[in-house]
Amino acid sequence: MTEAERILLDLLNIERLEVDLFRGTGSGGETPTRIFGGQVIAQALAAAYRTVEDRLCHSLHAYFIRPGDPSIPVIYQVDRARDGGSFTTRRVVAIQHGKQILNMSASFHVKDDGWDHQHPMPDVLGPDNHPTREDFRQKYINRVPEWLKPQLLRERPIDVREVDPLDVLTPEKSDDRNSLWFRMSAADQVDPITQHLLLAYASDMGLLTSGMRPHGLSWFSGEINGASLDHALWFHAPVQFQNWHLYAMESPWTGQGRSFTRGSIYAQDGTLVASVAQEGLLRPARKKS
Repeated sequence: MTEAERILLDLLNIERLEVDLFRGTGSGGETPTRIFGGQVIAQALAAAYRTVEDRLCHSLHAYFIRPGDPSIPVIYQVDRARDGGSFTTRRVVAIQHGKQILNMSASFHVKDDGWDHQHPMPDVLGPDNHPTREDFRQKYINRVPEWLKPQLLRERPIDVREVDPLDVLTPEKSDDRNSLWFRMSAADQVDPITQHLLLAYASDMGLLTSGMRPHGLSWFSGEINGASLDHALWFHAPVQFQNWHLYAMESPWTGQGRSFTRGSIYAQDGTLVASVAQEGLLRPARKKS
């Protein structure tokens, strides 16, 4: 297990303060200046799971209300909304500095019988045919400003291979469809609940990029004021995140300072594991006077 993988698993191991009150670490995720949205979602889901027995999450719906401060912990307050015969519902509020930074509803379901169908996985080349994160670092290390180099070189827990990457410093206008392969090798050591937490964390990666592609934008351009506004995730099949998964994303609409994106997450054998939808802030950055 790498140090980055250990840090991520520690982030998901939240502390119980009271019966329905929990504390999670703020620092250590994908982004250093504010808490990565997937981290808050995963910790909120972890808090909800600590109040549920014998059921797995099938869906969650979250709103990001304020940016998270990575310098302090996050408090998670769980409301046990309903314990039904087949479904359990929880509401979780994430708090920093006495204010909400996220609220989330999550639903849990017993294993049930029914009909099955799914859309097929897109036909793309496998992960071994695409650049690694190390390839990405080597390509840009001598092209980015000095202040960006520590962030570029920082080890990450999730192994990512973009299918059709654009040059992040000089991106050309492109189709909104955006796919990547991802996994975390150390996930082979965790239980099904932690598998859900890891996928929830990773599901916030790459989404807003789809909305940028038709406009020739990237996070490195300095032109964007962007952030996740809300996030919905549906689990369809068991997660084995130590194996490669294809995250196929598209942005059917961007406008009025917002961008809507949806995604499908497939296991490498073609099983549709999860679906995602998100709206994000995407507007021009204010120029410094």
